[in-house]
Amino acid sequence: MNWLLVAPIVIPLAAAVIGFAGRGSERTQRAVSLVGAVGLSAAAAGLLTVVWREGIASVQIGRWPAPYGITLVADHLSAAMVAVSALIGLATVIYAFGDTRHGPLSQALHPLLHALLAGVCGAFLAGDIFNLYVWFEVMLIASLALLVLGGRPEQLDGAVRYAALSLIATTLLLSGIGLLYGLTGTLNMAELHVRVQEVEDQGLLTLVAMVFIVAFGLKSAVFPLFFWLPASYHTPQTAVSAVFSGLLTKVVFTLIFRHDVGYTHELLLWVAGLTMVTGVLGAASQNELRRILSFHIISQIGYMILGLALFTTFGLLGAIFYVIHHIIVKANLFFVSGAVGRLAGSTDLERLGGLYRDKPLLAALFFVPAFSLAGFPPLSGFWAKLLLIQASIERDEFVIAGVALTVGLLTVYSMTKIWLNAFWKARPDDAGPPPSLAPQRRWLLLAPIAALAIVTLAIGLYARPLYTLAERAANELMAPSNYVEAVLGGGRVAVTAPGYGGNAE
Repeated sequence: MNWLLVAPIVIPLAAAVIGFAGRGSERTQRAVSLVGAVGLSAAAAGLLTVVWREGIASVQIGRWPAPYGITLVADHLSAAMVAVSALIGLATVIYAFGDTRHGPLSQALHPLLHALLAGVCGAFLAGDIFNLYVWFEVMLIASLALLVLGGRPEQLDGAVRYAALSLIATTLLLSGIGLLYGLTGTLNMAELHVRVQEVEDQGLLTLVAMVFIVAFGLKSAVFPLFFWLPASYHTPQTAVSAVFSGLLTKVVFTLIFRHDVGYTHELLLWVAGLTMVTGVLGAASQNELRRILSFHIISQIGYMILGLALFTTFGLLGAIFYVIHHIIVKANLFFVSGAVGRLAGSTDLERLGGLYRDKPLLAALFFVPAFSLAGFPPLSGFWAKLLLIQASIERDEFVIAGVALTVGLLTVYSMTKIWLNAFWKARPDDAGPPPSLAPQRRWLLLAPIAALAIVTLAIGLYARPLYTLAERAANELMAPSNYVEAVLGGGRVAVTAPGYGGNAE
């Protein structure tokens, strides 16, 4: 078990180091990248399997006991997020083989992708807030380097905005960490759950919670802190945009800040609604594929925040289901946008057309993630939105349920606009002939898109396994005693704990 907790961090870090060292041979570098992505996927699948069968597990690095040492923890949410991150990482590596030409850009892309994956997996498995911050910084450094690959002016402009907002968010996060340590004397998440209940000045604790909300809000692009994302995510290589769009930060509020739910989570409810609305309206106003998808990242983040804001088991279940569905679907849509650019020569809707007749396979592959994002049954997005709307109605939050439904309809409008302009209408006469692309590179672009579309269909047609996984994760978030016991007790909490939807055998 110990190596399974460490492997999702060590494998991509090793792939990044070896990849940078092997820049003289592109074939070697690509082989290392592929082996690293496959190895990460295998380790993540093994970790998820063990957690599913045996429950929450933790390891103390260097055998320093919690809360003094570095703790890695895998609950159902962390294990699931590592697994889906590994899936997107593998798909991105394969897609990049077809999307990126040989040269300096390709040589830097793969090691940086693995460095980013190491930061993502480290953040999901971190058992204390300071190391969560450390892995965020690894993600930040890798993200900035990926954003500027190519050196185009719009990339540099997007990177400057991303860096400025990230530095502000980092400063706030460090300030919040310092304040929280001053109040509780610990940064271990399990011990924090116990210590925050003993803090006498609960008002000051609420203020610290607000600092974390703003810091994570900047990093997650929620309303009104989202303005940096549409200016950044459409500028880098498509493979980079796909990774950025899919991988999100994990939620720590359910474990630590539970003392003033009436205030903090009511605020999050408003943030969720406004994030959904502003994101989808921004998408409706755009005519460039990746800009449309960038704004839709914002609106979809609103749905995820909604589940947290409701602060019920069913609401968190819906949010977790939505996060996993969204990572797969949104990354796939960015892959599709890149394939459209390579095969049609543009991603501007006014210069596109006829792809339904010229590229029927690409048209079919677009339909699956696009209308899953919109919530069409029986695709995965339908179940994700249904769960969140049902959770809202159970809490008598009819207004936010109406907002979620309306945003879903506007998402249909955006996806339909893409379909009609890029795929259905005739290609403009002044668009010029589409660029030629070698068959091998074309299939390297389409294979990851097809694989993720199959996963989306599988989740939609057979949602029970993901529902059960999300249910277990939601119960762990609402009843953190199992998490605390697994970390501070130095052991493992079995999946037979009350509230799980059955025992795994």
